Amino acid sequence: MPVISLDIIQRRPFMEGHPFGASGPYQLLEGRVQFAIDPLHTCNAAITDVTLAPRDAVGMVHFSAHFAMLQPLDPARGNRRLLFDVVNRGRKTVLSLFNSAPRPLDPTTPLDPGNGFLMRHGYTVAWCGWQADVPSLPGLMGLQAPEALGPDGAPLVGKILSQFQADEGVSMFYLADRQHLPHPAATLDDPEAVLYVRDHPNAPARPMPREAWSFVQLDGAPDPHYVALAGGFEAGKVYQVVYTTRGSRVVGLGFAAVRDIVSFLKYASAGSGNPCADTLDYAYAFGVSQSGRFLRQMIHLGLNEDEEERMALDGLIPHVAGGMRGEFNLRFGQPSKDVCYIIPELFPFTDTPQTDPVTGQTGALLERLAARGPLPKIMFTNTSAEYWRGDAALIHTDLEHMTDAPESAAVRRYHFAGSQHGAGVFPPLSVRPADGLRGQLPFNTVDYTPLLRAALTQMDRWVTTGEAPAPSCHPRLADGSAVPSHTLAATFRAIPRVQFPPRMLQALRLDYGPETALGRTLTLPAVEGEAYPALVAAVDADGNEVAGIRLPDVTTPVATHTGWNLRHQDVGNPELVIGITGGLAGWTLPFPATQAAREASGDPRRSIAERYASREAFLAQVHSATQALIAEGYVLAEDLNSIVAGAGRRYDLFRAAVEPDEQST
Repeated sequence: MPVISLDIIQRRPFMEGHPFGASGPYQLLEGRVQFAIDPLHTCNAAITDVTLAPRDAVGMVHFSAHFAMLQPLDPARGNRRLLFDVVNRGRKTVLSLFNSAPRPLDPTTPLDPGNGFLMRHGYTVAWCGWQADVPSLPGLMGLQAPEALGPDGAPLVGKILSQFQADEGVSMFYLADRQHLPHPAATLDDPEAVLYVRDHPNAPARPMPREAWSFVQLDGAPDPHYVALAGGFEAGKVYQVVYTTRGSRVVGLGFAAVRDIVSFLKYASAGSGNPCADTLDYAYAFGVSQSGRFLRQMIHLGLNEDEEERMALDGLIPHVAGGMRGEFNLRFGQPSKDVCYIIPELFPFTDTPQTDPVTGQTGALLERLAARGPLPKIMFTNTSAEYWRGDAALIHTDLEHMTDAPESAAVRRYHFAGSQHGAGVFPPLSVRPADGLRGQLPFNTVDYTPLLRAALTQMDRWVTTGEAPAPSCHPRLADGSAVPSHTLAATFRAIPRVQFPPRMLQALRLDYGPETALGRTLTLPAVEGEAYPALVAAVDADGNEVAGIRLPDVTTPVATHTGWNLRHQDVGNPELVIGITGGLAGWTLPFPATQAAREASGDPRRSIAERYASREAFLAQVHSATQALIAEGYVLAEDLNSIVAGAGRRYDLFRAAVEPDEQST
């Protein structure tokens, strides 16, 4: 088995032995996993450059990763299900998104159980590092992957593209996404290197004069880790640098790490050092944003079958990944890269076969998985933000006929209407705590975590009993609820304070050369082709979406909620939406409190007082709307009271016409 050892370094009671209902107390295990895979095995053939990694005496490729797990202290009291959290940039996510726990900025902060949902339901929760460029910092979980070597045993040398955007003027950019491990420039004076600038991802790239910028070597580093521009980089602009780098980690081993640790926990014996031996029957994976894109690529590569031809993951939930993948299996790949409109935008997008009428390409996201055997169950979940980014609708659009694409029997596609990339928080914030970024309007407040809890519950029933989950729910061309994003301009511009994006975001057809399918980009920057259609959910007169799973925030509203928000002028480029190189944000703008306030402001949206006779009448409608969602399977009954209570808080704040604090964080 590829897991040659699971070394538990620390084992301690979770929450000092606090019991979680029938599941009882939990324990937290932390340690490291040592892997050794056969680079010539057919199940590893899709991993780029795995045959170029160093091998041991018997031909195995070795790598290791951080490991952690929350497990019922008495495994017999668990539900025999594993939820594998695909860590996002080394950070754990599921306790925030399923348990509604606070999302700490410091990765060393002790785990918070939140409302205890996963533990109360008996899940074993596991984490394993998969990302080879995670920095070695306390609390972050990464993968220690070998480098690919050329025929002479030397590191590989080749071209790479990095993209940057700042929220304030800076003189230098680090040659990595945020503070991840960089791909340094091979030389300070690379004559073929080019720096480009764009005002918008769909605008032409303008090359900067070579004499105006340079690579920089600082802090005694052996190689140049920075790029500097004379006069500084302008806030909000999008910069791309193409240069030669030396050294390429085999980043695709991250897929093997996820697959093989899950298989080990499901199938290995106690004698092999498996702390879950004979206690797990099923395994599900959840990935959000970057790690959701990772799961989409894992699906596309067909890397869910281990070396003994066993299915690792029985179900997957790639969340807020849209139609994107990433540099997770690329020579000189940057798994951390969090930018749209470069390598992530690769055909095919749909789970069923599709044809691109422009390029003639054909394919399906599930093609390789289907060829290998039974499919795992898959739920693609997206928010409004991924639709407004221009790519989410591609996962359910037949590009050839511009109709709704057919759906695999093993797939559901869910759109969380009126929400942004990350679950919203209340009251509305004008400054994002994680990075201090400001939008032109207060950030979206829709908390979609109840929808994720219901999705996981339905996934479990689907896998274990065959009970079909709630039908897919998303904008559709057939009923007119999927529309080009630019067609909604008039509705939004009619609302006071709202500026509509003057140019829409659209994914581009990109040609990186003839070896892209092999994980090698020979043409950098890519040759840009025709844009893909950008479809979003149609909206009503209030600007709220009419398609997708609609929580009471949208069906019984006291505000307009969107998945897009323009950058504030203080952070530069105010005509561009937030999220080109970071978390995609939306906005929440309350309705006028009264008819008089509406008439005074010229707001076309009916006031709260005109809509609801009283607070009690409003909450009765919220209660009824939530019960309908419960009946349909999109929400769990246990979330009814919290949803109604949250609606009450919204009503109290917005009905009182209290504006959010402009300095609130």
